[in-house]
Amino acid sequence: MAELPTEISIVTLNCWGLKYISKLRRERLTEIGRQLAIADPQPQIVALQECFCHEDYLTIRRETRYILPYGKFYFAGAFGGGLAILSKWPIEESTMFRYPLNGRPTAFWRGDWYVGKGVACAKIRYGPGPKHIIEVFNTHTHAPYESGPKDSYICHRTSQSWEISKLLRGAAERGHLVLGLGDFNMLPMSLEHQIVTSHAPVRDVWRVLHPDSSVGPAHHHAEKARGRPVPTAEFNILENCATSDGPFNTWRWLPKQQKRLGIGKPEVTVDPSTPDLRGKRLDYIFAGAGDVVANGGGWVVQRTAVGMMMRHPELGCSLSDHFAVEATLKFVSLKQQHNNNNNNNNSPFSDTHQTIKPTTALLNDANNHLIQTGTYLQEPSSQGTSIAEADANTDTDDNLSYTKQLLAFNSPPPRLPPSGYDQILSLIHKYVARERSQLKWRAYHFFAWLGVSIGCLVAVWFVPRNFVAFILMLVSTLGLVGGTLDGLMSLLFFRSELRALKEYEFEILTAKALAEGKTPVIQQAGTKEAVDAGKQW
Repeated sequence: MAELPTEISIVTLNCWGLKYISKLRRERLTEIGRQLAIADPQPQIVALQECFCHEDYLTIRRETRYILPYGKFYFAGAFGGGLAILSKWPIEESTMFRYPLNGRPTAFWRGDWYVGKGVACAKIRYGPGPKHIIEVFNTHTHAPYESGPKDSYICHRTSQSWEISKLLRGAAERGHLVLGLGDFNMLPMSLEHQIVTSHAPVRDVWRVLHPDSSVGPAHHHAEKARGRPVPTAEFNILENCATSDGPFNTWRWLPKQQKRLGIGKPEVTVDPSTPDLRGKRLDYIFAGAGDVVANGGGWVVQRTAVGMMMRHPELGCSLSDHFAVEATLKFVSLKQQHNNNNNNNNSPFSDTHQTIKPTTALLNDANNHLIQTGTYLQEPSSQGTSIAEADANTDTDDNLSYTKQLLAFNSPPPRLPPSGYDQILSLIHKYVARERSQLKWRAYHFFAWLGVSIGCLVAVWFVPRNFVAFILMLVSTLGLVGGTLDGLMSLLFFRSELRALKEYEFEILTAKALAEGKTPVIQQAGTKEAVDAGKQW
């Protein structure tokens, strides 16, 4: 295998490739493949979402075969999960993990349950060492079709954040470099976001370099509370990573505006100073540092950007209804950082020995100086930092920033406060009450239609006219079919979901106890508490 890489370039993109639904699907996804092949910097790991058609995946593979020779298309659900991973290096192992809570089959027009959403997992080997493995987790979580108190899917999305955080944490504990990529359908610093960053040793790479970026669209209550002016379209791209719903994306234009696009028509441009009220970030790259001790260094965030903003060269439309998120990770050795910092009299490393030892004690000596002002942990600045400004840093500033990132990983990740667990538990209990009600009423519906169907069949014997008998048979058949479906939902789906919610609640209660410094208590079989808990479900 070639020498170890010192940088890893990553791209994640929601392709909007729904068969029969997404417009100009084949043309757009073919161009996505072409743009990946000529991208600069050249991507080495690419995560795709909503790439539902295998033929589109093969098209992208064909376009990128020289730079991304390895890939995996993941099969899940009745119509496919839409997830794919492309890689410069061999994929040694792959798994499709399905979320225990993922929508409802009754909402067939939304499709989340039918595509079997989950996490596409891949182990990618980039070197010969036992720790030279990248574990990639690509996901597309449940869409937020509702908002505010009426959002009945918020329990699903917090559960999905919880599940992927466990996968990320497990990979990090194995000493591998961890990447969590995808369309998470969440806003920065939301409860779902905090679950990921507090229960897995990973960073939101955009907030590493842009700690003052927005926490939602301009009209969102959390963003309004920050008291910031309405951002421009350009600022939302450069500072806020607005990958969705912004004015630069033609698929968010009004139908009248979209008619100005097409083959042979002049290019339609967008003024960068256009106010952007709706642009928001739904797509993320979460990254770990790898095993700093075993590898003699770790991976830090060197660059982030919003990508795939170009238009189709002939059709004039955006390549997807989302833009991509790009990031470059750089490997920084502790010895290199020690030598660089020794040249700075203010460095906490200046009094250490020439031969650095990657120990916890050594890193702790620097915590007081650097962690307090570290890129990852610092307080938001009053002025945002653009990509251009980040790229213009001097080598000395870069080295200091990299040191801060490594030191931040030496500190425990910020824990979700007990109030956060209480909020999750409240969501669980509210959703359990809803599902129990649905289970009961759908069972009633089944038995009611069973009775009606039997009554219609008996009535057929006594009606004098054939058309009346036909109507009774039709009502009996259609009603019994609908009632049977509801009966199966009551017997199978809702009972299964309630059990998944019970497991979810137990895990949250355990995590809350640990966060409060208590010993988790597991109920013993046969006790009164266990019996009472079982009755609640």
